[in-house]
Amino acid sequence: MLQQEAEKLSAQRKAQTEPFEAKVNALLAQVGMPNARIRVDIADGPLQASGKDNIEFQFDANRSNQFGPIRKVASGGELSRLMLCIKSLVARSVALPTLIFDEIDTGISGEAARQVGIIMKELARGHQVICITHQPQLAGKADAHYFVYKQMVDDKVKTGVRLLSQDERITAIAKMLGGEQPTQAALENAREMVTQ
Repeated sequence: MLQQEAEKLSAQRKAQTEPFEAKVNALLAQVGMPNARIRVDIADGPLQASGKDNIEFQFDANRSNQFGPIRKVASGGELSRLMLCIKSLVARSVALPTLIFDEIDTGISGEAARQVGIIMKELARGHQVICITHQPQLAGKADAHYFVYKQMVDDKVKTGVRLLSQDERITAIAKMLGGEQPTQAALENAREMVTQ
């Protein structure tokens, strides 16, 4: 009986492998990795609580057809974007009330960062999304912007969080764009990012 159930589960997994790969690969292209590919390898293994399959996620960043285990071959930036792609697909099918992304923008900038922001904005339509970022392209897509800061209190470093007003938000994004003393151009650019 257990073996039959494991066989059914395995067949369902194998049926979903190709569509899953195609969806992830399409999202990878959207976040600035047009040559990256994911592949899911499913092999028979011993019967256990999760079925009989050994599942390995393989990754090729450069369309070289030299896939390797994600944990060994993906860089920090690649792994961040790959996890965003996978989490965004999972969130469409599973009730995940909150998604937290801690510096999902590692190793990206420009158009790739903008695309990551678009995906996260779409996710936020149906989920609470919390994102810790240093990228203005992501911060500009937020519905609310919190500023995390540290200060000395009684000879101890304390961390605080504060919701920014619209003007403070524009200034914070302008600082991401142009440094501690943002120019008028950086402020205008930040204002545009917030209103898009």
